[in-house]
Formats: sequence, C-alpha cells, structure tokens
Amino acid sequence: MQLTQSHRRLKLFVSTSVIAMMLGSSAAFAGMEEARRWVDSEFQPSTLSKDEQLKEMEWFVNAAKPFVGMEINVVSETITTHEYEAKTLAKAFSEITGIKLTHDLIQEGDVVEKIQTQMQSGRNVYDAWVNDSDLIGTHFRYKQAIALDDWMAGEGKDVTSPTLDINDFIGKSFTTAPDGKMYQLPDQQFANVYWFRYDWFQRPDLKEKFKAKYGYDLGVPVNWSAYEDIAEFFTNDVKEIDGVKVYGHMDYGKKDPSLGWRFTDAWLSMAGNGDKGIPNGLPVDEWGIRMEGCRPVGSSVDRGGDTNGAAAVYAITKYLDWMKKYAPPQASGMNFSESGPVPAQGNVAQQIFWYTAFTADMVKPGLPVVNQDETPKWRMAPSPHGSYWKEGMKLGYQDAGSWTLLKSTPVERRKAAWLYAQFVTSKTVSLKKSHVGLTFIRESDIWHQSMTDRAPKLGGLVEFYRSPARVQWTPTGNNIPDYPKLAQLWWQNIGDAASGAKTPQQAMDALAAAQDEVLGRLERANVQGECGPKLNPKTSAEDWIKKAAASGNIAPQPKLENEKPKGETVDYDTLIKSWPASPPKRS
Repeated sequence: MQLTQSHRRLKLFVSTSVIAMMLGSSAAFAGMEEARRWVDSEFQPSTLSKDEQLKEMEWFVNAAKPFVGMEINVVSETITTHEYEAKTLAKAFSEITGIKLTHDLIQEGDVVEKIQTQMQSGRNVYDAWVNDSDLIGTHFRYKQAIALDDWMAGEGKDVTSPTLDINDFIGKSFTTAPDGKMYQLPDQQFANVYWFRYDWFQRPDLKEKFKAKYGYDLGVPVNWSAYEDIAEFFTNDVKEIDGVKVYGHMDYGKKDPSLGWRFTDAWLSMAGNGDKGIPNGLPVDEWGIRMEGCRPVGSSVDRGGDTNGAAAVYAITKYLDWMKKYAPPQASGMNFSESGPVPAQGNVAQQIFWYTAFTADMVKPGLPVVNQDETPKWRMAPSPHGSYWKEGMKLGYQDAGSWTLLKSTPVERRKAAWLYAQFVTSKTVSLKKSHVGLTFIRESDIWHQSMTDRAPKLGGLVEFYRSPARVQWTPTGNNIPDYPKLAQLWWQNIGDAASGAKTPQQAMDALAAAQDEVLGRLERANVQGECGPKLNPKTSAEDWIKKAAASGNIAPQPKLENEKPKGETVDYDTLIKSWPASPPKRS
C-alpha cells in the first residue's frame, strides 16, 4: 500500500474528514439504558445473544467510569467500514460510556504523515490510530508503538475486555513482530483476488471454442499461463459479446503514486518472488528484501535479496505485456481510481488484481454485471500464480487496518482510546460492522448464518474467507524496516518501466539499489537497534543462487528457460465445493 501520498485505493471514492463527536451532556446519559437501546436498534445481527451483548456492554460501562467526560480523538483512513465507525459506532460508544469520542476520517497518506509526526516529535496528535499492519516492521523497530501483549497484561489490564478473544481475529499473525508480540489489533481486512465473468465462463459455445484452441477447460486460472490464454481468447478470439467489444484483462499504468501499491501489494509474490513462508517469505519476502534473524540485510540479488531477480523481472514483464495486449487502450494512462470502476461497466472478462473492498460497489442493482435477481454475473476466486511460484509461498495481499497505540500518548488517554478500539471490534458489534463494510476480522463472524444467507449475492467473498486458501493472502511483513521510506520508491521506479523509459530489468535494478540505499542509511543512523538493517557485502547473483539452493531456500531463483508452462484451470463450482463447510477447530 502507498503510505505517504494523498491518493489511496478505496479512499478515492470518499476523501472527506468526518467527525463523530458527542454533545457535552452525553456523559449524563451513559449507562445500560443506552446500551440496551443500541443493542436492540443497531447491533444486530451479532454472534452473541442479546443477553451476552448486554453483559459485554456492562463491562464497557464500568471500565469507562474513570474516563467519563474525557474527550478522546482517534483517526483512520476513509473506507466504508471506518465511515460506519465514525458516524455510528463512535456515537454509540459515547452514549454508552460517557467518553466523548471523535473519530476523524482522512486519507491514508495523511494518516501516515501524522503518525510519523507524533513518533518523531513525541507530541500527542491522536490517542489511537487505525494504521495498516504493513507498518509492523516499522513499529517493531522504532519502538514507538505499544506492544499490545505487554499492555494487556500490564498497564492496560484494567481496560482490556475479558471477551476480546484475540484468537478469534483472523489477522493476528499479521500484527505480530519477530519478538512474538502483537503490536496492533486488526480492525478491518480486505484482499486482492482474481475476478471474472462467471456468466461468460459458463457459456457452452465459449467453453467449446476455448478447449478446442488450448486443449484444456475454460475456468478459473491456476497459473499465469492460463490467465494469459484466457486474456488472449476473449480479446482476440471472442472480440465481442452482445455487440460490445470485450477485453480479456484490466489494469492501470499511469506513473502515479497509486502505481506503487499495485506492486507492493504482493504482485511479486504472485509471480514467485521471495521464499516460502506464511504470512511472509523468509528469509526473503515479497519485496525482495532478505532478513537474517531480525535484521534486513539487502534488497539486490548481489546482497542476497530478490527485488531485481528473475521472478521480479518476470512479474513486471507480464504486467506490461498483458496491459498492452489485452486491456482497454486507455488503461495504460489510468491511475487506480480511474481504472477501478471499469470492470463494472460490463466489457472485461477477468482481472487478476482486484480488491474485495470493491464488492459492495460491484453488486449494486442495475449494473451491467448484476442479474435482475440482484445476484452477480461475476465471481471472485483465488489468484493464479506465476511460473516461479512454489507451494508454501504467499499468493496475494491482504490489507489489515489495525489499531495502534503510541507510547507518546498519555496513559489515561491511551486507556480510554483502547476501550473504543475494543468496542468497535467487539463481538457485540463486529458482525453488523462486517455486513456494512464487508471487511471481516473475526472467524466467528465469517461463519455466522447471516453470512451464509447473504453469500449468494456477494460473488464468492464469503466462500473465499471461509476457505483454507485465505491464509496465503497477507499484508507486507516484518522484513520492511521503514515502510514509508521504502514504499515511495516503488511507483517512481516501476513507473519508468510502465512509461518505456527503462526495461523491466533496468527498473528493478534501480529499485533494488534505491532500497539498499535506504537500508544503508538506516544502518548508519543506528536508530533501530539490534534489529535494524545491516547490509550484506556485495558478491554476485550466481553466488546467492547457489547459496539458496544449498540451504533449501528459494530466493533468488535463476531465470527459467520456459516461463510459460501449459495453462491450468479449475472449475469454479468444483473449487467452492472442495472447501470446508464448517469452521476450523479452535486451538
């Protein structure tokens, strides 16, 4: 994800600041009467019974008593989930607890700039932050964020809910640092997956033509070879459906900050960059940065990294080739916000890189991609992988906006804000919030009957989150020591490849060198302690390829002689039926 720029996916549609702040008299009415009213009128459905909800709310009422009347300020980026929190849940929290809660909504780039300001100055800007878990490596190393495990067992024990149930959070591994401690509490999550026109893929005439040409069935692509074949088929063989020109692919290529997260959001991992490991490859992650122990040691192949390795160059090459050959001609000049609505217009057969947070906008009645009975004509499915990918690697990206507490926030203010963070993720409200924003955080919510009932109108979202495949979609991880400094390098360098100013190899060489330069500056500054970067000396790509093979690791890989093996697909309905029909057992 792009962190330091003012543009950001999903925030493109709403970019205002919203404040949910209660009247000064709210404290006088705080208590269980207000809790009952909210439970009855708003907090349904829930995985808890109403009696259990009220018991949980009673704990919040009592825990908040020392902070009644206090004015607390929190902030998040602007997506539907956070709008619901700011406009509805902040109001409920204030009325129930008597704490006057202001929840600001701003663009994500502004969130990161402000949190950096507080970290660097020590001045309390906000009392709590919804900050992407992509910064887990940053927070762990700079030691400005509170380790929540320590907080919940120590200073924050008296304000930590006994019903929080950390093990119910599906993203807890994303917010856990190399020291084994959790630094952030997930508040919302969404993935990028494969999107396709299910109705077109089911047409007997198209299925027959595809198999006659390629020798295998038209279906959900398992590998990039099949994705490319399907893109070619719809663009150059099918050409038109119902008199409308159709395309086999959609993407964007404008040299713009939004181009950065198109790649940092795990595009390279889909190709097979980095090593095996969930949630992130070790010792080399999907950014191509090698970490030894807890120290980042290099990005370039000649330092043991993989940012400019064969898999990374292949990833950029395919991105450019597909956009040129199979996407609408205007795609190369679009940014993220301009390209996002295009699949809903009805002339795109598939998209390899599609965010599940678009689901609500893609199922609106009347769209060309929605049936008259309000079921979608499309489906989402696990993403296909590139030719360098190996079983055991991550396969895609998942955004996990997570509550973060900073040491520079006074303890009493931090406690009051922590109550709000738990309130908006509590079992009393989280299922309703999931229905509003479709950004699941709890296993119990995903498996609730209300989600089963709604699933047919969500195009595979519920099925994906219930599937074992879900664990392969993860955020950026611990190998990245300073996300803001490193993330801004991507759009500039890959933009040079997209514009034709550099070849994919030249662009990734430049990116790898730029990342090594940042790692070197952090090493010289010695501001991150024993887990800060310590660059490996340069040797050669061949040397590191041999070391990887000898150690049983993957990265960096040598260039494959054949980067386009035979295409492989799977029938969507067969895939769905193969997934579990009941939730996993809790450990």
